[in-house]
Amino acid sequence: MPLPLYLLALAVFAMGTSEFMLAGLLPDIASDLDVSVGTAGTLTSAFAIGMIVGAPLVAALARNWPRRSSLLGFILAFAAAHAVGALTTSFPVLFATRVVAALANAGFLAVALTAAATLVPAGKKGRALAVLLSGTTMATIAGVPGGSVLGTLFGWRATFWAVTALCLPAALGILKGIPTGRGQAETTGGPALRAELAQLTRPRLILVMLLGALVNAATFASFTFLAPVVTGTAGLDEWWISAVLVLFGAGSFVGVTVAGRLSDQRPGLVITVGGPLLLLGWPALAMLADEPVALFALVFVQGALSFALGSTLITRVLYEAAGAPTMAGSYATAALNVGAASGPLIAATTLNTAVGDLGPLWASGLLVAVALPIAFPLRTVVAAGRSAEVLQ
Repeated sequence: MPLPLYLLALAVFAMGTSEFMLAGLLPDIASDLDVSVGTAGTLTSAFAIGMIVGAPLVAALARNWPRRSSLLGFILAFAAAHAVGALTTSFPVLFATRVVAALANAGFLAVALTAAATLVPAGKKGRALAVLLSGTTMATIAGVPGGSVLGTLFGWRATFWAVTALCLPAALGILKGIPTGRGQAETTGGPALRAELAQLTRPRLILVMLLGALVNAATFASFTFLAPVVTGTAGLDEWWISAVLVLFGAGSFVGVTVAGRLSDQRPGLVITVGGPLLLLGWPALAMLADEPVALFALVFVQGALSFALGSTLITRVLYEAAGAPTMAGSYATAALNVGAASGPLIAATTLNTAVGDLGPLWASGLLVAVALPIAFPLRTVVAAGRSAEVLQ
């Protein structure tokens, strides 16, 4: 894999850390800025909604810009938003910085997904995407727990400064490693924006985006609410929360890496094997969560299966959107973040039911159960689509 892919992954690591880190910082932010925890929680919603809306909007605006300039501009805007957030004493200003950061993140990821696919041969998009998404999985392994520890020791503002600092070497890497050149739509005489948006009327593209959103919703439904399962159901001390998050992140890294080898040539195999196992794993985790050894093992396995299946489906979005060369990354980004935004909201509705802290795990199982009847009739299509030319 070319070096520029790893430079993009470093930026995705910084952005992934920012996206997930607020879960452990909200009480401190609420206390420092004199708002309720519920009000502080709207920072997470603002970021997710900004990602969903921002991905296609910013990608459309940047489609004729040089890729290196676009990526550099987005990551510097992201860093600046975090610097302002670290300095402000106003919650509305902090809220605004999260919206700006989300738009910059969405624009960066949309361009980076498209750029990653063009940096490798046509049949290796899945491996390229695996490298790029490894930044997100490493954020769950190291970035989020590290941010939580940093926030505990030095306050939530220190975590914002750390994200700002992470952006700087990534920006330098992009400046040195991403080739110059005009935007793809301008240099290749590619399709007009209207033609690229028209790709969204293709049923197969919509189905694959829907599947990616459902699987990602299942992933974040449980990931967001693992802490009370660890301390409540399993009865472990709070410091085990970070250990469990690291296990989930380690599993996700393994899943993305393995799927990256299979999703180009054998995506049907990933869906056929991974889908049912993922479906069985969530209720198994719910029923065995009171046993710490089983909890640790299943968290790792579910992280691996979730990201293996999710990254494979997002790769298929890039293949299916081949007719939208400058917008395909934004479609994949939107699908990912619809899931990331909706999953925790769905899971939250289960917390006050009879199943209590285990509700999100059952909700994840239900979301996968909804996805599989759609995925299995489609698996022969994606299994046949081993390369871009088959999926035309």
